[in-house]
Amino acid sequence: MHEFAGAFATAFHLIGTLDPDLVGIVGLSLRVSLSAVALAALIGLPLGAAVAAFDFPGRRAVAVLLNAMMGLPPVVVGLIVYLLLSRSGPLGVLGLLFTPEAMIIAQAVLITPIVAALARQTVEDLLLEYGELLRVVGAGPVRTIVTLLSEGRASLVTTVLAGFGRASAEVGAVMIVGGNIDQVTRVMTTAIALETSRGDLPLALGLGMILIALSLAVNAAVAVVRDRDRARVL
Repeated sequence: MHEFAGAFATAFHLIGTLDPDLVGIVGLSLRVSLSAVALAALIGLPLGAAVAAFDFPGRRAVAVLLNAMMGLPPVVVGLIVYLLLSRSGPLGVLGLLFTPEAMIIAQAVLITPIVAALARQTVEDLLLEYGELLRVVGAGPVRTIVTLLSEGRASLVTTVLAGFGRASAEVGAVMIVGGNIDQVTRVMTTAIALETSRGDLPLALGLGMILIALSLAVNAAVAVVRDRDRARVL
């Protein structure tokens, strides 16, 4: 019991004193996750809007595929990205394996289907309200997508925040493509797994507390955005 109490006390001390190792790990985690979310939003939001707004051959199949890909196993994504970026893979010449960039790619692959699928549902709902008006004014494809994404911005912010929460808690894919290299590719989730196996509970607990606080902050932000959106509608 005293050992656990001491571990918690040391963990709080690491956080309070901004331990360099802890700060470096947290900083890299935020860099990787935020970059992956930005990339996923750039791809997923227009893709989801296009699937919802336009009728084309295979549209239903694409929608089903996006929904199915929301449940992609992280380790499988990590394996696929690893094979693509490995020295013998098609993108091996880029030399990205075991770098933060490889981790960003893996996380982006994981969360892009989530962003796209949720954006598609949001835009489909908006089309029931604005579809006829857009047809009357003769809005082209680009204008239609931009208008619908703008009108659904509150819901889409929630979608992006959900993607960030998913990315920040991911461990399997980033472990495979990043290698968990100290001060290079070690993020919060992989560091917690490693330090726990080593028996270094204070650092693992400190990172775990920060990860939980980050998750709570994301969920609080989602709740605030939803409440403001409901108030705006009313």
